[in-house]
Amino acid sequence: MKIEIYSTPTCPYCIKAKEFFKEKKIQFIDYNVAEDQEMAKKMVEKTGQMGVPVIMIDGETVIGFNKPKIEEMLGKQAN
Repeated sequence: MKIEIYSTPTCPYCIKAKEFFKEKKIQFIDYNVAEDQEMAKKMVEKTGQMGVPVIMIDGETVIGFNKPKIEEMLGKQAN
């Protein structure tokens, strides 16, 4: 399972999302779009979103820290 999080260091929902994955011991790739303009551009191209967090789980997009949606997607991946 590939999980990517497009985030900024000061975004409270980004921090909550990363804490959620860490608590569940799920590895993820964190892209700091405040510093990495190339990844910020890719995020907008992929999703049309300029706000963070944007979470990609095996290519599916979750906008914001939508915990029920994330848990549903993780559950699908486990089956």
